[in-house]
Amino acid sequence: MPKIGIIGGSGIYKIEGMKALKEVRVKTPFGDPSDCYRTGQLAGVDVVFLPRHGSSHTINPSQINYRANVFGMKKLGVEKLISVSACGSLKKEHKPLDFVLPDQFVDRTTGGRCMTFFSDGIVAHVGFGQPVCPELLDLIWGAAQALNLSVHKGGTYLNMEGPAFSTKAESHLYRSWGMDIIGMTNMAEARLAREAEMCYATIAAVTDYDCWYESEESVTVEMIVANLRKNAENSKKLVGEVVRRLGSAPSSCACSESLKYAIVTDKKAISAKIKKDLKPIIGKYI
Repeated sequence: MPKIGIIGGSGIYKIEGMKALKEVRVKTPFGDPSDCYRTGQLAGVDVVFLPRHGSSHTINPSQINYRANVFGMKKLGVEKLISVSACGSLKKEHKPLDFVLPDQFVDRTTGGRCMTFFSDGIVAHVGFGQPVCPELLDLIWGAAQALNLSVHKGGTYLNMEGPAFSTKAESHLYRSWGMDIIGMTNMAEARLAREAEMCYATIAAVTDYDCWYESEESVTVEMIVANLRKNAENSKKLVGEVVRRLGSAPSSCACSESLKYAIVTDKKAISAKIKKDLKPIIGKYI
């Protein structure tokens, strides 16, 4: 039975119903994760939960230590990682309070976020043409359908920098590119999860129409927070159903072998420190 990791975004700071709940602090070679990890069982399945922005929402999207967050999940034995995130909509059919399950990402961050475990003496090039695990995506889709949620399968998540929202010109530009939703966090998680050989998928909760939709009122924090609260209950129900299904679902995807041929550095050139630091990720290959 796979251990499942859940990263909670804005509005999702805990998962109710977890049994045998423990708080675990994890040290990583990349510094401190956003908060302590909450481990326990949900629907009889081992689960690890982490609030992406900290339990009191003190970390903005540009300052999140994505490497530490994902590395900590790997160190705790997580095999399948689910991101629950708030997002803005760039298409009229993706309405506020809907869910979108993107299968592609475009990176528009500008702050130099660290999105790889492989640097400073070791190089790896993982395949990323299909950044979301198709099996995990299908399972989440089925769970959302069973709960009669308004959900859209597939689409492209544009990852902007933040923490400010888009200008109207940017919003129209992204729409002209065919982007579906916009957020500030998920590209780094998707890349790092692939390097860590975890299945990864995003549950994106639509809070607003960004600022392109002229007939809608301007995006405000108050509007987003109100919609976050409305969506939080459905998000948690969906996560619970996904976890229940994952507990008995067979897996045949290739995510767990993403690094098999990706490490290009000569093994003899990899330092003992790197081997020790990255052992949870590269240990079965190096």
